[in-house]
Amino acid sequence: MSSSSSTTPSSDPTEQPEQSRSPAFERWRMSLSNFTGLGLSEEEKERRTLEKDWDKCEKYKKDLMNNSPMITFLLSHLKHSGCEFDSSSIQCHPCPETRSGGFSPDHGILLCQNRFFSKKHMEDTLSHELIHAFDHCRFKVDWGNLRHHACSEIRAANLSGDCRWTREVKRGFYSFNKQHQACVKRRAILSVLANPSCKSPEMAEKAVNEVWESCFKDTRPFDEIY
Repeated sequence: MSSSSSTTPSSDPTEQPEQSRSPAFERWRMSLSNFTGLGLSEEEKERRTLEKDWDKCEKYKKDLMNNSPMITFLLSHLKHSGCEFDSSSIQCHPCPETRSGGFSPDHGILLCQNRFFSKKHMEDTLSHELIHAFDHCRFKVDWGNLRHHACSEIRAANLSGDCRWTREVKRGFYSFNKQHQACVKRRAILSVLANPSCKSPEMAEKAVNEVWESCFKDTRPFDEIY
């Protein structure tokens, strides 16, 4: 028997002509691609990553704003001070590796959607930024004044949970002797150093040292360190 020159249709649907693929198959293919990353262009992969990060950030944010004792307490005190923060005032966006959040008097709070390793990490970051917001609302902070900025940074690092021992271990700091105070001072100096009005590390350290005693003791709106 002579061999036939015709070929048997492939059993793999991905090898069939695109125009012959069914809508059901296309939905399956896109679902598989989105799940595995296979068949996606670099632009599609980047968009998918951004969407996943944003969805997770918004989910965490909503849960924290509704259920976290720390966050609901701070939001309540902001409201009572005349500076209510709703969900639209707290925005999720991608950021460079140098930060996980930020506060702007003009734009509200930034949460860096690609920088959180857990919901607890976001809770600490959001607490930190809400303390800045509280200070700005209650005490009329002049952010160009290094002493003002230093005081708010000391308070935020001190009260937010940003300097708890477990966070410090992840950063590579293992001291047991006054670790909390050392963390608060170190992180406050780094933040003040990023202020455009600060011209040197010495200026940042001087500003922090000048307000250290009074600002470290100031736990408002808490009765004590959280």
